[in-house]
Amino acid sequence: RSARTRQLVRDSDYAKSALRAIALNTVGNGIPFQAQVKRQRGNKLDTTVNDQIENLWSKWTRASYCHTAGRLCFSDIEALVMRAVAQDGEVFIRLIKQPFAGSPVPLALEVLEADWIDDRMTGRTGENGNEIRMGIEVDRWQRPVAYWFLPKHPGDYLVSNAEQARLGNPVRVPADEVLHLYQSERPGQTRGYPMFASCLKNLHQLEGFQEAEVVRARASSSLMGFITSPEGELLGDDVEAGERVTDWAPGKWMYLQPGENVTVPDLGSPDMQFESFLRAMLRSFAAGTGVSFESISKDFTQTNYSSSRLSLLEERDHWRFLQRWLIENFHQRIYEVWLDLAVLSGAINLPLYETDPDRYRSVRWMPRGWSWVDPQKEITALREAEMAGYITKTQIIAENGGDIEELLNQRRQELDM
Repeated sequence: RSARTRQLVRDSDYAKSALRAIALNTVGNGIPFQAQVKRQRGNKLDTTVNDQIENLWSKWTRASYCHTAGRLCFSDIEALVMRAVAQDGEVFIRLIKQPFAGSPVPLALEVLEADWIDDRMTGRTGENGNEIRMGIEVDRWQRPVAYWFLPKHPGDYLVSNAEQARLGNPVRVPADEVLHLYQSERPGQTRGYPMFASCLKNLHQLEGFQEAEVVRARASSSLMGFITSPEGELLGDDVEAGERVTDWAPGKWMYLQPGENVTVPDLGSPDMQFESFLRAMLRSFAAGTGVSFESISKDFTQTNYSSSRLSLLEERDHWRFLQRWLIENFHQRIYEVWLDLAVLSGAINLPLYETDPDRYRSVRWMPRGWSWVDPQKEITALREAEMAGYITKTQIIAENGGDIEELLNQRRQELDM
């Protein structure tokens, strides 16, 4: 199914629009964090330590440091991971614990698509009774123990068909060096499947319907004229070896042989059914992907304030779910490994980190927010809710992707200026 999904994303405008909407609304320009390390005494934040952690993280997220190939910065990797999960159903992040390009922290990320896993590896292995399921070795509790990767990508153009059988033995990589990101839809699920899986058939039919409608519209608009001669006409550039070469084109006049007639069918294109059918199919596609119809089709002609707000609120709940899933399974896990290696390498000095690492691992991730449909109405409602005590300024700013501490610091700088 991942191959079919990739083909549709490559060829279908609507599939590409849905994939772009998923990445933009989930990741946006990246998900930053704010360190929440508190002082040993009291309940106040240790701003000195937090600034050191944030500055080192900002430095490490450069493309030359955080990516093994040196081409993707961390925000690019975030978007690539989200697109891969939506398109292929899963993605693998290999943690390479060595410095690249003089990185201060000995860690870099290698992004591997699902094709790298050797699906042929299935069955039991070793004396410990572990089981390999489609290239993933798990223990009796279904906890991943190792991943079996191919030494080369099976679709690499440098690998000919004759050489694919000689790709070599798969490489066993321990599970603590790999992040396997996919959304579980069933208990005990080992591999992921694309978010577009339920929509593939309908979207494929829609692509065929659109192509047929375009061909019908072109044929219907290709008006031509025909000339009949009692003796026929076999002279001119269109005659070769005594036979006429027929070339149909819009707006062209054609000669006919004696006794020949032409019947032009009424194709009835365009008609009013195309738009209604297109809307119905795109609504089905939107329901399967969790992306709103307006985001996929870019058609806002049938919406008003109430319908737009209802659609956006439901869609944003889906985006918040994906943001939480991505932060817990990708960002937080990478951050903890990064912080361990940063301390071990001496890139940062955190007192008593070995005895109390959880104190320094406390962070607050700040995913992107969204603007209001009607700012005047919604800001007024939020202000009244805050005055009534139902919500705080911190919650309001966080829902829009902001940070109250950064906002207050910027306001203080403006007042000082």
